[in-house]
Amino acid sequence: MHPNADLIQRFYVAFRRRDWATMNSYYHPQVHFTDPVFDLTGAQASLMWRMLCTNGRDLVLEFNDVAADDLDGQAHWEARYTFSAAGNKVHNVVASSFEFRDGLIVRHVDRFSFWRWSRQALGVPGWLLGWSGSLQRKVQTQAAKNLALFERQVERR
Repeated sequence: MHPNADLIQRFYVAFRRRDWATMNSYYHPQVHFTDPVFDLTGAQASLMWRMLCTNGRDLVLEFNDVAADDLDGQAHWEARYTFSAAGNKVHNVVASSFEFRDGLIVRHVDRFSFWRWSRQALGVPGWLLGWSGSLQRKVQTQAAKNLALFERQVERR
């Protein structure tokens, strides 16, 4: 197995254990993470994983199709969890791509259907408006607020 494929594998094993500290140790200090909800760099990307792992009490994660070379890689993963804001069960199917620098992940892109996710997470509003950019922007804004609140809580500890 290529060392970068092994890195991706270890990243998802840590994610499965909700071990955000180990996950973040695989990120380059200049990492850039994006998905349909977040667009984060550096410490903010690491903080997001800490928040998701800390708050994702019933998270079940499976991953496969890990592949990588010297420059980039990919993986497929699926998460099952309860979306805390609405109490709804979610099964999210994600395709990830990675770029590497200095033996670490410097770019991480997660792709999933926002409409599919919003129908599960938000129920009727997601079903009716999940295809629209306005609902996605609203979720992005709320996620950014949640991350800022989490950061303040972490700083107080």
